[in-house]
Amino acid sequence: MTARADRDSSAATAQASADRGPTVLRIALGGQLRKLREEREVSRQTAGEALRASETKITRLELGQTGFKERDLSDLLTLYGVNDADERDRLLTLARQANRPGWWHRYSDLLPSWFETYVGLEQAALGIRIYETHYIPGLFQTADYARYIFGLDSRADAQRLVDMRMRRQRILTRTPTPPTVWAVIDEHVLRRQPPDRQVARDQLRHLLDLAQRPNITVQVLPEAAGPTPAEGGSFSMLRFPEEELPDVVYLEQLTGALYLDKNADLQRYRKLMDTLCAGFALSPEQTPIILHDLLDGLT
Repeated sequence: MTARADRDSSAATAQASADRGPTVLRIALGGQLRKLREEREVSRQTAGEALRASETKITRLELGQTGFKERDLSDLLTLYGVNDADERDRLLTLARQANRPGWWHRYSDLLPSWFETYVGLEQAALGIRIYETHYIPGLFQTADYARYIFGLDSRADAQRLVDMRMRRQRILTRTPTPPTVWAVIDEHVLRRQPPDRQVARDQLRHLLDLAQRPNITVQVLPEAAGPTPAEGGSFSMLRFPEEELPDVVYLEQLTGALYLDKNADLQRYRKLMDTLCAGFALSPEQTPIILHDLLDGLT
């Protein structure tokens, strides 16, 4: 490979990394640092002392919960015996990319920190599985439907929140690799539409269009299915291309959210989603039939 090809390859790799978004880059870099520390059998306390900081700071860095100062990263790489100039430059470049704010940062005054984290993870996901019991999933909402939902909260800056939601949806047509999205939606969500019938019709038509896309699958959990194993409510599962990033299960609550990434939890939710898809929800081929029936009822 020529020197120019090397440079082009490095630039392409750097751009691909940057496109993952800062949230995932911080987590990925933190995972690499943890691996380096453990390989060198360095304790978190010793690593913290090298930065003139606490063990807690090392934990937060390794979990991707805080940004990286170049001096701190350089000191850690020296402590961990990373002396190769190219490898140091790669990790320092990754840190600079991870410190850049994502597009969603401009909405940080509207979003709780726990949801900012989810948006950052969602933007980098290669696979998204959703079970929804309350609303049309955010990635599938029309602007008018979202405006109605946000308008239910008189404290919300509805238009900016709608703008943010529409921006999130660009990942559905991301090139060259949009995420694969598989959603199971309770039938009563489809029936409990906004009072404006035009908004309701447009939302159902939009969902019908989305269900035809090759990277999107929509299943309906019929009311006749009765009780299911998913009585805990809505959840999302995110999968990433990076080996150092485990899958994440996201459970949203009224004033916060839970992020689960332990293997036992992941296995439980994978099994739950598989059970919903195969044992309770109608087949994807039946989704257009249901949506057309609902549309006929709104004409």
